[in-house]
Amino acid sequence: MTRPRRELVSLDDTPFYHCISRCVRRAFLCGKDPRSGKDLSHRKEWLLERLQLLSEAYAIDVAAYAILSNHYHLVLRIDAERARGWSLEEVLERWDKIHSLDERARRHRAGEQLDPVEASALQAQVEVWRERLYDLGWFMRDLNEPVARRANEEDGCTGRFWEGRFRSHALLDDGALLSCMAYVDLNPVRAGESEFLEESAFASIRERIRAWRIRAWRGREERRQAKAREAKGPELMALEAVVPGVDLRTYVELVEWTAREEKVAAASIPASAAPLLERLGLAGEEWHRRVDRHEGEDRWFWGMWERLRQVAQRLGQKWVWGMGEMRRMEAT
Repeated sequence: MTRPRRELVSLDDTPFYHCISRCVRRAFLCGKDPRSGKDLSHRKEWLLERLQLLSEAYAIDVAAYAILSNHYHLVLRIDAERARGWSLEEVLERWDKIHSLDERARRHRAGEQLDPVEASALQAQVEVWRERLYDLGWFMRDLNEPVARRANEEDGCTGRFWEGRFRSHALLDDGALLSCMAYVDLNPVRAGESEFLEESAFASIRERIRAWRIRAWRGREERRQAKAREAKGPELMALEAVVPGVDLRTYVELVEWTAREEKVAAASIPASAAPLLERLGLAGEEWHRRVDRHEGEDRWFWGMWERLRQVAQRLGQKWVWGMGEMRRMEAT
């Protein structure tokens, strides 16, 4: 059953959300259609460029992303406190990157002195824009609509490009967040769009792996130049800011091991990741089960039983989807 977005996105529950948008009829409108042979992979570049622009304007950070032939995944953090600390001038500058300012705002930015009534009206409008700049719905709309218009223009058609509204899943704790990021980063390999993680051209894991390798280089200037050459897409959140105790090496080794474990049953968990998974209660097979669970899109909230119970309480319900499963898991 569809829920209102205001029930699904609550910063009192979590600032982290897994968002998914799919092309109409799940057609290959952003990739190569194996039946027709038509290749539209360049549209992935459009999404990546737009995502970079929005991440620079919004108080919404990108923790992980993967753009595939007919859908994409994002793991986002909403930073409301950062947006609330912006000055009037900074809000105007950020809003102007993605939307046209009204005539009153343009005059103000040009240095014209507004009368008290206009100044008050501008201040009220800026507060509206400020709230939109950390609103998940506005972020996804500003990502999807320009790409859809551009694709329709290229195809010489009108109508929907994306299936209905985007889906969002609240990630309520560190275990849900880390397993969802790994699921997103593994998507291109699992979908057969790339053979190796480092070849996933439109996924955050490739950028993480490159950053890991760049850090290993000795020269500071060499690192800076390499980073500039590889700069593409949104700036990713530092892993330490996503899940405490997770560094770049640990995460890359964990995702690589997860991909390998599907093919080599005897593979052993990386020593760097073992204490982390133990702390999150995801040791052994539970890590793989949790990563695989994100494949289903019916659950709106992901987390341990107590966190799900708190969400249910907020919604005035006795339960939300997944509580029974998590209770059984935590009892074993």
